[in-house]
Amino acid sequence: MKNWLSEMNAISLKKERLIIGLMSGTSLDGLDIALCKIEGTGLSTKVSVIAFQTIPYTDAFRDSIKKICFVKSVDLEQVCLLNSEIGRLHGTYINQFLRDNNIDAKSMDLIASHGQTIFHSPKRLREEDYFSNATLQIGDADQIACVTGITTVADFRQKHIAQGKEGAPLAIYGDYLLFSNNAENRIFLNIGGIANFTLLKKEATFDDLLSTDTGPGNTLMDQYVYKNFEGKRYDKNAEIALGGTVNVDLLNALLDHPFFENELPKTTGPELFNLEYLYEAIRKANLKMLSHEDVMATLNRFTACGIANAIKQTQLSINSVIYISGGGIHNSLLTNNLKELLPSLSFKNIETLGINPDAKEALLFAILANETIAGDYRSFGDNALSLGKISLPK
Repeated sequence: MKNWLSEMNAISLKKERLIIGLMSGTSLDGLDIALCKIEGTGLSTKVSVIAFQTIPYTDAFRDSIKKICFVKSVDLEQVCLLNSEIGRLHGTYINQFLRDNNIDAKSMDLIASHGQTIFHSPKRLREEDYFSNATLQIGDADQIACVTGITTVADFRQKHIAQGKEGAPLAIYGDYLLFSNNAENRIFLNIGGIANFTLLKKEATFDDLLSTDTGPGNTLMDQYVYKNFEGKRYDKNAEIALGGTVNVDLLNALLDHPFFENELPKTTGPELFNLEYLYEAIRKANLKMLSHEDVMATLNRFTACGIANAIKQTQLSINSVIYISGGGIHNSLLTNNLKELLPSLSFKNIETLGINPDAKEALLFAILANETIAGDYRSFGDNALSLGKISLPK
């Protein structure tokens, strides 16, 4: 063990580190892999993404994960088996990624693995019980470390839970280190399966920041497409939604949930926003015949309304910029809906700040691993905490 401590210390003392960031989100479409060069720590952090790739899951594997994700009753043996299998598969994907990019695994310092969320349970969304906030990500980091031979940092959300927080969103840490500025108020909006944003006002300290989920991002739209359009997993270029019309009664029923009235910050997941939620809203609105296109147009507007309503709660001035990342950035109807609902704010692709919008989440976990090994968690002020657990390859 002493040898490994020495190696970790040597990595921590490097001027720059090569870290592979991994992200597998609630959309379950595949594994995002970002090879990042990270120099420094804390507010001196500088990053560049050397290579990025999303390796899609097979339909069979995706279906096996869906059986245990975001549902209260599951086969515990499957959870146990997939915990190992996801880790092994992610390790295999990393080896493939390194081969494809002609990169020697021995040159890597760390892997940062988010894992696969299978259930997120903030106390505020449960009926009365004595339990606190909870979240669970699987994909055993020891499997990743052993398959790749690279030390792996993982399970970042549990320290957040242990300190009485909700385990999400964690983007706040990387957003603060990378994008603190004195020029403008910034919102970093990520539209993945669930949408979330970090509010970073100019000259703000970490204790001044706000990071929150807003509700569904792509998750309800993706679920509906997968169920009703054979061979499709999402609404590419909003082709389906653009063929429909927003149903106001359904939209109002979808927005009729205490989550949207809760104070910020707050978290949620597909445990709440799923097809059952949609069908209940259709029942409440007393709607019998809606085309698939109208449902998709309404779900698209619903996502935009959830995001816009949360941003309005921040009471931002008109001189503020929203930087968008995540899969939702490719949905032109969604971004147009947002611009219509938030006409006083400016919108920019986060690429204008030198960050690949699809790679941002994987990059942010690489930054967290960098802080775990080399940083000083006190950089984060009164909210200081150290995130992540270390898995050694031998």
